[in-house]
Amino acid sequence: MHFQQAPPGLGNQYYDDRVLRSYLARVLPGDVLREAQESLAEMGRLAGAELYELQLADRLNEPTLTQWDAWGNRVDKIELTALWRLAERIAAEHGVVATAYEQKHGSLSRLHQCALAYLFTPSTDIYSCPLAMTDGAARTLLTSGNQMLIERAVPHLITRNANEFWTAGQWMTELTGGSDVGLSETIAKEDAGGFRLYGRKWFTSAVTSQIALTLARPEGNPPGGRGLALFYLETRDEHGRPRNIEINRLKDKLGTRKVPTAELTLAGTPAQLVKGTSDGVRNIAPLLNITRLWNGISAVALMRRGLALTSDYAHKRIAFGAPLSEKPLHRDTLAGLEAEAEAAFHLAFFVAELTGRSEIGEITDDEALLLRLLTPVMKLTTGKQAVAVASEVLETFGGAGYVEDTGLPVLLRDSQVLPIWEGTTNVLALDVLRALRGSDSLKQFELAVTSCLETVRESRLADAARITRAALDHATSWLVEAERQGRRCSRQARGASLSLLAAQWNWHC
Repeated sequence: MHFQQAPPGLGNQYYDDRVLRSYLARVLPGDVLREAQESLAEMGRLAGAELYELQLADRLNEPTLTQWDAWGNRVDKIELTALWRLAERIAAEHGVVATAYEQKHGSLSRLHQCALAYLFTPSTDIYSCPLAMTDGAARTLLTSGNQMLIERAVPHLITRNANEFWTAGQWMTELTGGSDVGLSETIAKEDAGGFRLYGRKWFTSAVTSQIALTLARPEGNPPGGRGLALFYLETRDEHGRPRNIEINRLKDKLGTRKVPTAELTLAGTPAQLVKGTSDGVRNIAPLLNITRLWNGISAVALMRRGLALTSDYAHKRIAFGAPLSEKPLHRDTLAGLEAEAEAAFHLAFFVAELTGRSEIGEITDDEALLLRLLTPVMKLTTGKQAVAVASEVLETFGGAGYVEDTGLPVLLRDSQVLPIWEGTTNVLALDVLRALRGSDSLKQFELAVTSCLETVRESRLADAARITRAALDHATSWLVEAERQGRRCSRQARGASLSLLAAQWNWHC
């Protein structure tokens, strides 16, 4: 009988995740942890069982676009995959967005939500994309104070009723301007009771969403970002027909292939102002802060999935007379990957902690400065880490990691979008410099890292503390040069990650 290799498998992704459970035990009061644990355990079960099984079975399916019906009518209908249809229902019913807005645990509700998203994301082929924008749209509308739009849309965005649940798109990118959104050419013309939008959106993710927030320039406004306004639109009418929106094609992408990303033409699309007739970039900032948080949570979630699979495989794969898990070099490789993933985890969830406090008005001025600085730094760093970890994870499987029907290569392809979405490295580096300029952000960062280091009592963490202190001193001394070469600011993030990791380890010990 020929040898047959057992594939890697998954168990309950909550109970099997030492890092998540240890972190939650540290930061959540006992009663909150007990209340949250039931939902997290169920999501962990789904992620390791039904959702993961359907993900593997659904591997070859992708969204399809039908532009015309049999009788020559323009319909622009998109058919989603079976996994995405199930993911939408589970996301709604399990409150993957709603938990943050129900506020059952005050500021800790955001942590509970991020933990759900962390468990949910890797088994759903990046259904986190529409959920991130849905969360961001809800926060943006609530922040805007536009009561009409709040009453119209927000209940749908944060409901647990799958039949009433809406997702949201974020339509900013045009041919003229990706990162440089001030070059956007979409025009908004006043119409009775609102506006109509005319233009071309070049990169619109999750285009099947019921609503979208988009930027356009009201007629007569000056050029540049200040002349753009933020608009709300609903994508289809009561009969399911596009509201003067033409879907030109779906993008043929390296990864996130289950995400229906489209090129659109807005041909007089009805829209409503969200807040004012200018400063649209500033007014959409609450959405970007939330989607950057989701980007970080997705990054650590994909790292965790790769590690779960390769760790299980290491116990099953026999080479040179013993399991890979007993080979010192292989164990050293996995330990290095785990260190990267755990450090990224603590940085992303620390930003989630600050975000939760900000949302209910419990954040101090100093913490607000820290949040403003760490959000882009966290997104930048975790996105880069996710790609590096996914690449190394594939290598740990040898040739099997390069074979599509193992379901492994998608980890690397999907991770590759994370440094690009919500701001590329240089865009985020410049944002970090804006956060540092004229504020005490760097001082608050130093205080936060020092506070973590002061909790370290375990002697085995002495080297980690020393390295962190040196990294912090180095980053500070290079600040002047960093203003000219912004990417150096990413060194701060690794120092912060290491200090948070050391603090967590010290608590665990």
